[in-house]
Amino acid sequence: MKLDILAFGAHPDDVELGCSGTIAKEVFLGKKIGIIDLTRGELGTRGSVPIRDEEAKKAASVLGVSIRENLNMRDGFFQNDEQNQLEIIKRIRKYKPEIVLCNAIDDRHIDHGKGSKLVSDACFLSGLRKIETNFEGISQEAWRPKVVYHYIQWKNIEPDFVVDISDFIEKKTAAIMAYSSQFYSENNNEPVTPIATKNFLESIHYRSQDLGRLVGVEYAEGFTVERYVAVNSLGDLK
Repeated sequence: MKLDILAFGAHPDDVELGCSGTIAKEVFLGKKIGIIDLTRGELGTRGSVPIRDEEAKKAASVLGVSIRENLNMRDGFFQNDEQNQLEIIKRIRKYKPEIVLCNAIDDRHIDHGKGSKLVSDACFLSGLRKIETNFEGISQEAWRPKVVYHYIQWKNIEPDFVVDISDFIEKKTAAIMAYSSQFYSENNNEPVTPIATKNFLESIHYRSQDLGRLVGVEYAEGFTVERYVAVNSLGDLK
């Protein structure tokens, strides 16, 4: 299966929090999209691995993505090394995405910055013909995505561009709340974490509202780029 967009997250729920409004919009527009989680979030304070697995499946169903996989890297301890790069290269060559979305370039959680650089490096290496890979008995051809975009997470990184998600904010919210073990609820008695507060839950909307306000729409998600974004004409700019 060839995908138009492949989104990576260091943990299940990273993609939902960072760019699920954009994913929901692109699915609606007919794009084939996949999500790959690097770890199973096994060090998370709340919930458990089996619970997170089920929540990730539910969120994928909400968004309507074509595939979701987990690479089972070590939460908190994975490295940007050859072994992990090759695992990502194999998926890039398998799904041949034109666009890759991945973690914020710098963030509060150390896995986010690590995951960002790991995926970015693997995207470049995947285009080198002399790196040979074999996936499920099939020899793979080199493939390099056209662009890599980084979504924004905990830190207020200034975006290079934003996507209008005004019609998809409720879908984004539903995908995030599929992870009911991780976020604020009056009836949840598990330990409070930075993302399990009422303030954080409300921030999902007001941060998107603020980005939308800056470009004259209701809600938006922001991304940073690794190279200039080109347009065909000034009419493409809003």
